[in-house]
Amino acid sequence: MPTSITITSEFSGSVVAKGATDDLSAQLLRHAGFKQIDDWHGRRHRLPTTTPLADQVAIASHAAEMLRAARYDVTLPPSLDTARMSPPVHALGPYAAGAELLSITDQIRAAEDGASLQRAVDHLLHPEHGALERVREALEAAGEQVNDLDDDAYALADRFGFASEFVSSAQSELVDSEAELRRVGTASTSYSPAPTVRDHRGAALATSPAANQAKVSSASSSPSAPCSATGHPPRASTPRR
Repeated sequence: MPTSITITSEFSGSVVAKGATDDLSAQLLRHAGFKQIDDWHGRRHRLPTTTPLADQVAIASHAAEMLRAARYDVTLPPSLDTARMSPPVHALGPYAAGAELLSITDQIRAAEDGASLQRAVDHLLHPEHGALERVREALEAAGEQVNDLDDDAYALADRFGFASEFVSSAQSELVDSEAELRRVGTASTSYSPAPTVRDHRGAALATSPAANQAKVSSASSSPSAPCSATGHPPRASTPRR
């Protein structure tokens, strides 16, 4: 029966491997970077608590790979397994919020139905925890902070305030859209787009049927000059000298 070895992270931040009681498994762990400890608790292998997280994952994954190749049964949590960890979709350095939004954008583009689309968009539109609400609050706070730091910079503070109101307007435009998003793509959906500014303008400029009828009546009641065969009124004859 193969020896079972468990590699876990402790609350102290250290990574510990337990169950390597024979010399081969102990040698493989030491080769990967673990330090062997033999005391009254028995033999175990540990990484220092000062080991960076990236190194912990790399060492634990390498140790598990070697142990499995030697036919040991290894238990390794996903947080220490490079093969099961999903790397960040976008590496934007210190702009973590931007990276999160790009991840949401990827989820939106990958949506296969209205329900999954609504779940992804909810990260933006949730009234309390959505990204738009957080952006609105941040812009509002920035304007208030500008005022607190410099009374003469009121124009800049107002610009941040206006930007915060614009985001609030966007939230108002999309409120109660969850049910419509969930119905997107379903056969029973009868979708009629909301009238746009162009539609309203066209309706405003369109001539009413009553006005058209009035024009027709006016034209029929007014006298008209007889037309020639060419469709133009005949010219008056000029007497010859």
